[in-house]
Amino acid sequence: MAIRVIKPGMLTTIQDAGRWGFQARGVPVAGPMDSVSHRVANALVGNDPGAATLEITLLGPELEFESERVVAVAGAEFELALDGRPARVNAPFVVAAGSHLQFVARRRGTRAYLAVSGGVATPIVLGSRATHLVSAMGGCGGRALKAGDRLPLGDSAPGATSAHALAAPVVALPEGDATLRVLPGPQDDYFAADALDALQSAPYVVGPNSDRMGFRLEGPRLAHARGADIISDATPLGALQVPASGQPILLMADRQTTGGYPKIATVITADMATAGQLGPGDAISFVACTARDALAALIAQERALMALEADGGRVRL
Repeated sequence: MAIRVIKPGMLTTIQDAGRWGFQARGVPVAGPMDSVSHRVANALVGNDPGAATLEITLLGPELEFESERVVAVAGAEFELALDGRPARVNAPFVVAAGSHLQFVARRRGTRAYLAVSGGVATPIVLGSRATHLVSAMGGCGGRALKAGDRLPLGDSAPGATSAHALAAPVVALPEGDATLRVLPGPQDDYFAADALDALQSAPYVVGPNSDRMGFRLEGPRLAHARGADIISDATPLGALQVPASGQPILLMADRQTTGGYPKIATVITADMATAGQLGPGDAISFVACTARDALAALIAQERALMALEADGGRVRL
């Protein structure tokens, strides 16, 4: 019971909810760049929210299934072909033993998540199957997939799936640009008085040297008031770290556990799924919000996800 990789795509990795609880020991979290779409895909096939999926970046793979499974793809919008016939994103479908699934053209977004009933069952490392590329930990040997890989699958209730396809994506896919809300800090006092205004004054472009660790952004320079170095402290997901160049780095899923650059602001949790759908050349506009706004957005997002997850596995195709 496995998936065979015929073609790996540009950057396809195994990701679950992440390797939480080890940051104090220097072990990064990893996990999906767009955790919302990861959960949506799992919900559509009746999996636990933290089950391992395939994260597919820009150019998708071709896969062969060794057993009948329920499959769903969420996140970036791709054209899918199952044994040469169209298949839908954001909807569960059955693949027969021996079926081939191809990711054809990408329309919008950067990262898609493929969930299979039972989940991908590669070995667990420090409580997680998530691939962390820099440390070569987890997933399939700590690396992106390659042709010939055979990915084991967990046990699955045959045919179990959610009641229906999504009427609309939970994550609004960006089309070349996105607005991300931020909370100031935790070290906004290390910057010039007008630095937060400068952050919001014009869009930043995601640079070509961006990756799963962080997006290197090109835009208005952010001036430091107290130097560009601090005693290293924790680096949360979504933090905007600013080195001496004044060009911010948006820390993403594979971020390091600590860092010595001050952080002017942090993208709110509810907007990190949108951030995870951005790629090189896309533009980001930052807008400061209040903690109340951030909590309200997160509650609304969690309610939508919890409703979808509560529906998972209730009917059979």
